[in-house]
Amino acid sequence: MSRRPRKTSRSRSKPAPARKRDGKTGKTGKTGEPAVSAIVARPDMIRVRRSRLHGRGVFALRRIRKGTRIIEYLGDRVTHHEADRRYSHKPVEDNHTFLFIVDRSTVIDGGASGNDARYINHSCDPNCESLIEDRRVFIEAIRTIQPGDELTYDYQIGRDKEDPPNVDEIYACRCGAGSCRGSMLWPPRRKSRPKAS
Repeated sequence: MSRRPRKTSRSRSKPAPARKRDGKTGKTGKTGEPAVSAIVARPDMIRVRRSRLHGRGVFALRRIRKGTRIIEYLGDRVTHHEADRRYSHKPVEDNHTFLFIVDRSTVIDGGASGNDARYINHSCDPNCESLIEDRRVFIEAIRTIQPGDELTYDYQIGRDKEDPPNVDEIYACRCGAGSCRGSMLWPPRRKSRPKAS
């Protein structure tokens, strides 16, 4: 069984030890994660609705300035093994995932106890990025977003040696950007070189 690809993120800080206690609450979660309060998007900032990119998407209701931390990616915090177990029944052709890798030991399953952040779609030319700080995942604007614009970030789903040969078709990108690489996977597929005669 191949390992399920997951959304990945750029990290701005080193992962904290698993049993580190939160200074505010002093509590730890199910997997030893600090129990911290979520940054909740203001209801006047974003709304989930039908997307031309894929299924549902998240759209700006007002102007969002570059650098604004919009929402935290929430869900059950589980181990990689548990994430694989939860989705082992899915066919390999199913590219729909709400899993987000935090670090080597933790995955956020946005499909369980998740919030609107799970509906933010992929783009190869995104207006947001995902950031990991203190083992939490945040979505932040990397340019000013106008009302009605769909929020997107680059999923950079990791490749795996056990991926099927058509994995780029399974994870095809339809963002329509001029810089679209045609796939939500990272790194981009290498182009085959012509064989020398």
